[in-house]
Amino acid sequence: MLSVRNLVKVYPGPVTALQGVSLDIGTGMFGLLGPNGAGKSTFMRIVAGVLEPTSGSVTLDGRDVLADPNSLWTVLGYLPQDFGFFPHLTGQAMLEYLLELKGVASGKASRTLSAALLERVNLAYAAKRKVKDYSGGMRQRLGIAQAVAGDPQLIIVDEPTAGLDPEERHRFYRLLAELAERRTVLLSTHIVEDVAVLCPRFAVIRNGQVVAETSPTDARRMLAGTIFEGAVAVGELESLQHERRVTQAVLVEGRNRVRIHEPSREAPPGFESAVPTLEDAYFVLMHGKPNATNNGDAAIPDNARIPSIAPVPNADREVVR
Repeated sequence: MLSVRNLVKVYPGPVTALQGVSLDIGTGMFGLLGPNGAGKSTFMRIVAGVLEPTSGSVTLDGRDVLADPNSLWTVLGYLPQDFGFFPHLTGQAMLEYLLELKGVASGKASRTLSAALLERVNLAYAAKRKVKDYSGGMRQRLGIAQAVAGDPQLIIVDEPTAGLDPEERHRFYRLLAELAERRTVLLSTHIVEDVAVLCPRFAVIRNGQVVAETSPTDARRMLAGTIFEGAVAVGELESLQHERRVTQAVLVEGRNRVRIHEPSREAPPGFESAVPTLEDAYFVLMHGKPNATNNGDAAIPDNARIPSIAPVPNADREVVR
């Protein structure tokens, strides 16, 4: 069990990145969902033992991670958001070097283990190819290969699917799901689909605070009967965003297909009841009261708006990742 209590991080400025985050995370996949700038990467770096918090505690199976990060690193696999590779090394040479740095294997044992890991992440065919010629998804799989070396108990992956094309993303999903079968995998992401596909449990973080901890099913269930969908002319969208709580607006055949959240459960003219999605729930939680519960009482300011081109709101800029 990974236990985080009252984690606070204040950078010089002062800039508050985390404001008392508390979570308990067991075996399996757990998602940390929030916009860029919400504090996710700061949280992941502290849990990984590479950044000191201002206050708070982190324990793994009762061991104090902050007091003794070495005890964590022996059981940790970590894929940060920006993982540096030497571009002129081959994938196998790069992985062998990383295995030696981790102290997992060296010499002949390193070559044998790197070959097995490349096979596991479906990169054996590209073992002799230079890393500079790898696609984004191939680089992420190479990063996961080093992260799982040594059979870690805890794996931390920070924004692992950002920038991947749909095929690479789903290949990566399958790999992460396999890894989470018998260990704790902590996934940080701003992509709602990542959580919907992978995470039985997740937390939503906003402005360095956890505003909800729930499951995708419960998050959708809390909106039952409150989501409506309809077509809106392009010129009418802005006024609708002032009048209603729009969770999504996309162009379909030149018209805006709009989804709105209506707590009264009364359909506006021209709108029909729709099945809630996790993106709907994410918008509601992001704009609701902190520590929103799962009983549908999350309040959204009347002037809450999102860009018409995307369902995920922008981050507030007074916090950092």
